[in-house]
Amino acid sequence: MKPLFPRLLALLGLVAAAQAEVKLPPVISSHMVLQREQAVPIWGTAAPGEKVTVKFRGQAKEATADDQGKWAVKLDPLTAGGPDVLSVNNLQLEDVLVGEVWVGSGQSNMQMGVGSYAKGDDPLAKLAAETYPQLRLMCVGFPTWKPAEPANSQGFSALLFAFGCRLHLALKVPVGLMVGAVGGTPSGFWLSERAYAEDAACKEVVAKANQGFNYDAAKARYDEELAKWQKAADDAKAKGQREPRKPDPVLRPGECRGKVGHLYEANIRPLMPFGMKGVLWDQGESGTAIQAVDQYTLMGALIRGWRKEWAQGDFPFIYVQKPSGNGCAWDPKDPVTEKGQPFGPLPATVPNDGAYREVHIRIMGYPNTGMAISTDLGPGVHPTQKSGYGARAMQVALGMVYRQPVEYYGPVYQAHAVEDAKVRIRFTHVGKGLAVGRADKLQGFALAGEDRKFVWADAVIDGDSVVVSSAQVPKPVAVRYAWSNNSTWANLFNKDGLPAIPFRTDSW
Repeated sequence: MKPLFPRLLALLGLVAAAQAEVKLPPVISSHMVLQREQAVPIWGTAAPGEKVTVKFRGQAKEATADDQGKWAVKLDPLTAGGPDVLSVNNLQLEDVLVGEVWVGSGQSNMQMGVGSYAKGDDPLAKLAAETYPQLRLMCVGFPTWKPAEPANSQGFSALLFAFGCRLHLALKVPVGLMVGAVGGTPSGFWLSERAYAEDAACKEVVAKANQGFNYDAAKARYDEELAKWQKAADDAKAKGQREPRKPDPVLRPGECRGKVGHLYEANIRPLMPFGMKGVLWDQGESGTAIQAVDQYTLMGALIRGWRKEWAQGDFPFIYVQKPSGNGCAWDPKDPVTEKGQPFGPLPATVPNDGAYREVHIRIMGYPNTGMAISTDLGPGVHPTQKSGYGARAMQVALGMVYRQPVEYYGPVYQAHAVEDAKVRIRFTHVGKGLAVGRADKLQGFALAGEDRKFVWADAVIDGDSVVVSSAQVPKPVAVRYAWSNNSTWANLFNKDGLPAIPFRTDSW
């Protein structure tokens, strides 16, 4: 019979070896922020059958690793504060806070760091120069959470930092920011294959597109374009010039130019099911990459998919309006809007190029989804004023999510009624009242009769309504406002300084 002491040492060694196998995902680490006022998931892996105990603020939650070594617990809802220590068996995570957690995702306007913009954005540079003990940063691909100190902030998403820093200062609670974004990417890469395959709206759009689709004819046209391209490319090469863009191969409706969901799996799935408050999204310039499926339809599938797979209910989803800028600002001296476009005269004819902007506005209609208005902010594919974009998104969060008494939209079309030769338009989000910005006269409204020919209309504010008319349209049937990708000439605001959202009442 072996002596007791050596056997006890061996047993303790086995226990230590088993506990050493407890592992946590990168998103669960020291310096993290846990979401307040809701159940908090903590998960990881261990030896199959091992008992795992998670302790935090007097709570002790136990789980047993399954046959694949996976385990998970949920802490009871927590109040904001900290720092505290969270332990998982023999592992200890230091400096853990409780507060508000937000996820940022999308393409380059979400990905690009503070250091890329701070030199041309004084408010952002001032924010990033400070240390915020209760603001924490986490990037997918990096091993741990980091405190918001100047050295760490420089490489972090400029947009999400500007949003989260101001949110932290406004709410006066800890804030955690998690970002997973990749430049130049379409929305079709950012939802799971299952979410896309099972979405009824996507199926309907694809089925409708297939009804009139002739693959053979499309392939024949592609072959002709490819032959022309090859000749042009050969000529360019011989002259030492850059070759033209190669035509895209033919896709059937519903097929993706790439792999659906691969960026979702790499950048979003690793964050699930970490407790969080909501999402800030900035993407749209690269479209969907899925043939015949538009951005509005696919974003609906993406939002529904994220919510279902995160299993946290219909959490808030805030997104940045596209296209960026191209409208005038209420106050060009305001640091938020100082890089907006100058007010301009009406074009000679009424523009008819608002479809792209309208697609993104329609996303507002999905439940618990908010749009950060950008028409009065700095323009461009990569707007340089990330502090302004972050401030606008934070305003939406304060008003829509946290129910604080702040207006977060400009006037939003609600309804209209024809009154003889005039049209009365009613709005929501009038805030402190409707107002004319940057001029003495309200402009940007157009009317059309049954001939569907739009002309510029006279417009006056009447309480919470705008009344429009034109001598050229004695029997109006449709009205539009700022229905264009470029609308520096449209100047309806509320007195809170926010621009009216473009709209049309027709579907022509």
